[in-house]
Amino acid sequence: MPSSALWAVDLFGRVCTLSTAAQHWELCRDAQLEFKRVSAAAQCCWGIACDHQVYVRVSSSDVPIRRREEAYENQRWNPVGGFCETLLPSDRWPWSDVSGLQHRPLDGVALPSPHWEWESDWYVDENFGGEPTEKGGWTYAIDFPATYTRDKKWNSCVRRRRWIRYRRYKSRDTWAQIPSQDDPKQLPDPFNDLSGKVREDVSHPNPEGSSWSLVDTPGEVVQISCGPHDLLWATLWEGQALVREGINRNHPKGISWSIVEPPTSENGIMHVSAGVGVLWAVTKDRKVWFRRGVNSHNPCGTSWIEMVGEMTMVNVGLNDQVWGIGWADRALYFRQGVTQSELSGRTWKAIVAGRECDRSHSGSSSSLLSAGCFFGDEVRGSGESCGPSDSEAERPGPEPEPAPEVTSPASTPAELPWTNIDLKEPKRGPSHTATGFAEASDLSSLGLLPLGLEEPEGADGHPLWAWVSGGGCAVEAHSTLKWFTVQSGLSPSVQTLSLSITPAQTAAWRKQIFQQLTERTKRELENFRHYEQAVEQSVWVKTGALQWWCDWKPHKWVDVRVALEQFTGHDGARDSILFVYYVVHEEKKYIHVFLNEVTALVPVLSEAKHSFALYTPERTRQRWPVRLAAATEQDMSDWVSGRGSGALGPPTPFPPEGPRPFWRQMGGHLRVVEANSRGVVWGIGYDHTAWVYTGGYGGGCFQGLASSTSNIYTQSDVKCVYIYENQRWNPVTGYTSRGLPTDRYMWSDATGLQECTKASTKPPSLQWAWVSDWFVDFSVPGGADQEGWQYASDFPASYHGYKTMKDFVRRRCWARKCKLVTSGPWLEVAPIALGDVSIIPESPGAPGSGPSIALWAVSDKGDVLCRLGVSELNPAGSSWLHVGTDQPFASVSIGACYQVWAVARDGSAFYRGSVSPSKPAGPGTFLSLSGSVTIRLHRLESATASGGRWAGLGQLALGPLTRVVRGLQGQRPAAFPRR
Repeated sequence: MPSSALWAVDLFGRVCTLSTAAQHWELCRDAQLEFKRVSAAAQCCWGIACDHQVYVRVSSSDVPIRRREEAYENQRWNPVGGFCETLLPSDRWPWSDVSGLQHRPLDGVALPSPHWEWESDWYVDENFGGEPTEKGGWTYAIDFPATYTRDKKWNSCVRRRRWIRYRRYKSRDTWAQIPSQDDPKQLPDPFNDLSGKVREDVSHPNPEGSSWSLVDTPGEVVQISCGPHDLLWATLWEGQALVREGINRNHPKGISWSIVEPPTSENGIMHVSAGVGVLWAVTKDRKVWFRRGVNSHNPCGTSWIEMVGEMTMVNVGLNDQVWGIGWADRALYFRQGVTQSELSGRTWKAIVAGRECDRSHSGSSSSLLSAGCFFGDEVRGSGESCGPSDSEAERPGPEPEPAPEVTSPASTPAELPWTNIDLKEPKRGPSHTATGFAEASDLSSLGLLPLGLEEPEGADGHPLWAWVSGGGCAVEAHSTLKWFTVQSGLSPSVQTLSLSITPAQTAAWRKQIFQQLTERTKRELENFRHYEQAVEQSVWVKTGALQWWCDWKPHKWVDVRVALEQFTGHDGARDSILFVYYVVHEEKKYIHVFLNEVTALVPVLSEAKHSFALYTPERTRQRWPVRLAAATEQDMSDWVSGRGSGALGPPTPFPPEGPRPFWRQMGGHLRVVEANSRGVVWGIGYDHTAWVYTGGYGGGCFQGLASSTSNIYTQSDVKCVYIYENQRWNPVTGYTSRGLPTDRYMWSDATGLQECTKASTKPPSLQWAWVSDWFVDFSVPGGADQEGWQYASDFPASYHGYKTMKDFVRRRCWARKCKLVTSGPWLEVAPIALGDVSIIPESPGAPGSGPSIALWAVSDKGDVLCRLGVSELNPAGSSWLHVGTDQPFASVSIGACYQVWAVARDGSAFYRGSVSPSKPAGPGTFLSLSGSVTIRLHRLESATASGGRWAGLGQLALGPLTRVVRGLQGQRPAAFPRR
């Protein structure tokens, strides 16, 4: 992982950086500049200094930052003198930009700021379209504007050529001030934060941007946070939060603002920080909050979750990692445990990395204060050398010893005057314990640091921070950082103290302290031995409001309260119970489900409800699953997948098996599956990708489901979402989008009952993401014309792909692809896309069964294929064998006695003879069965396996008794093996 930097500002306004590969802070030295806050990016850092002006600091690199300036010289042909700079009054400027609208003379192109310098003078670009030009780089055209060519023609009346000059950005590794106004004569505008204004044209070739533009806000903004992608939050003076909606590539500034209320009405929001898909906030009572459900589709989120700790501010980095500054100690903390599955993290951990300049301060004031607790006499002697206090002059006692030898070099003001302190072993006397604390307190009068070097530090010697920014810090979820341990493994104060004390001097008091701590520990543990240790057992409860489907009268959705309780026993085993509390006839009742008995957790796709179902072996037998519905899709995802507070996934891999069959949920996403009795299972996704079962279990989009430790792989699937554009014919204007009041929606689904526009149509669930734009689908049943329209007499009716005199309505199908990335016990079988697959349904020990398993398939293009090398040890097989046909096929099926049947795309049926283990593809060709196809109800014999007449079938499947049965249509996306 390449190193990146964390930026922070201390209470003195100094900016420091901490690399992910380093252990100490580095000070960004810049004279006469103190900063209030900074905002870091990958290659630069923006900041607001104490003069309320905006600065940018660009990191140095081997590749310079260069920007090209262009100007065009325009000329028109004159019958007298030829081409000249005298143009018509309606023409463009003689010297202009590429559009010709702006006047751009060479001497009028100036550097945008003092942070740039010219590399060279202006020169003519003699290349046009990658080819050299003639006659000084001129290109010719008929008129302005037109298509320019490098060759002069008889009708070339105008010409132009491009002048180029490069400028280089020179302010690297230093703070460069950003002009606040385009007009340098105006007074600078003070900035409190980057709020209310947007810096235009900020990019790597132009790090300081071009100009400021105003953005209207519904209130006074006091703080703003912009995530790495498209999240933008701000805080108002009244304590509310603002969310910018509609930010995309076409609208980088967004469209509108939405107001989000604070978590509590008593304390408003003081600080927000946005990430890729998270939002953290700090209220005015210093409490930290996590916003649940924040993403690109829903930037406002759903609800607030209170986190542990009191912070001054928090900041989110590139990978949604979080940093914060403590309210009480002003220390810098890092949120550990932040992953894509647990965005809120687990705990705060302090960053104890010291500053680079503090590594040589072995005689710091913290070391003297620590040493003064044990060596009062010697330190008191040092204090008297600097001037005794009044209380010390009046107190009787022995004469003070000579002051320790002090070396105070004055080469640089950054070095401390105390560099060598010789501490002797403490004297054993009756007055030592009585005067130790008073003597130690006199250290406050020592001039330990020269003027201007006194730095505020916490109780453990860490710097006091005022601001932190992780926008340019990329920390992986499982990476190891060196921020949490000092070099010697001790705190800075203890480390400095240990450099000045010898083992002989510390032996006595170390033994005494260790003995006292041992006795106190034994005394405390003895009084609590009869209590049960609470850390060995824990109970976690999550409650909420859902709807439950009442499967008896009145058969409707009922509002219920649910509670999910998780227990952790002495041995670390977990058990969970889901309670559903409901009221029937004013009587309170409840049902419960043990999650270790749950075999399937299935979301039910419906337009009306965001619901899901829980299956157990007993409820599968009774056909009575527990169906629950959430108010929003995000709430359902929180309950099912475990984002935020918990999950409903079963914690055990398999429930206890019994004599009753039940469905068991497997990971992955498929359109159809095919299995045989020897354990070979193949599946086909919606994108026609073939997958083979690996023998594992678990995975899937929903977290919390139990999973095997191996044979789980990443799986993806792509399918299309369809909507229809409907129009009605108008005698005046022709076909128009304005229909009759009784017509369907002009943008609808296939039924016309639901309104579906391009903007409002979303992927099937939160786990799906768009991977294409909307496009016209021409492969619709009934055909379509060149523009994709289908015509009919009215809605709804039979549609056809051509227009007649009786067609008064038409529709057009639009499709958009969406992609799902999940995991499951499936491996991809490349490289041919399949439309159908069939495996021989033989039983173990059956006649003719051998090590090789027959598997036939039809590709998405209609080719018939036979898979070679398929066995129990190698279910994926080795290679494909193409079987020749005279037309494209749609479906194939193989029976137990190696009888292969197929259906072509035109509906005709075919039979493949002489197929055997030695000849898996058979020697001949498919035998066509003429006439319509009907189902034979009697057993097919080997000699007359073709039967009689058949009806047109969409898909065929042969069972073990060689009967031809109709295949199942409309398979569910999830795969469930039947036990």
